[in-house]
Amino acid sequence: MIKKICNISSTIILIIMITIAGILLIPKIFGYETYAVLSGSMEPKFPIGSIVFVDRINPEEVKTDDIISFILSGNGKVATHRVIEVNSSEKQFITKGDANEYVDTNPVNFTDLIGKVKFNVPLLGFIAIYIKTKLGIFIGVGLMLLLGVLNFLPDLLEK
Repeated sequence: MIKKICNISSTIILIIMITIAGILLIPKIFGYETYAVLSGSMEPKFPIGSIVFVDRINPEEVKTDDIISFILSGNGKVATHRVIEVNSSEKQFITKGDANEYVDTNPVNFTDLIGKVKFNVPLLGFIAIYIKTKLGIFIGVGLMLLLGVLNFLPDLLEK
């Protein structure tokens, strides 16, 4: 009975870990960049804690109403907002977060464009953020150890 419980538990943990890793890594194989949503500026489209998958495109391909990710000038952080206007002559985008009342104060230069958001997965951004912290690494290692214990525990108890 204990062997069955350990096998089911380890299988469930392994499936969850493989699924999360697959969702985070497989899109990268196809050239998508991933970014965690840290603010509510694009709610309800992208809730806080979502992860957005961004496809690199040329600035000339961006149209009004596209949702793009870009580097904020000055601090190097990444933002994801909707394009309100494309100013081709100035090579800039005017953007706005869906939940924001006003357009962004600084236009986005074509050179700061990362790409166009193709899809998102809610809540997965929290995992992507925290897995890189000391606590996240500790939990990941702990889960791997737990898998090992669940694998060998029935044999140890039988002896």
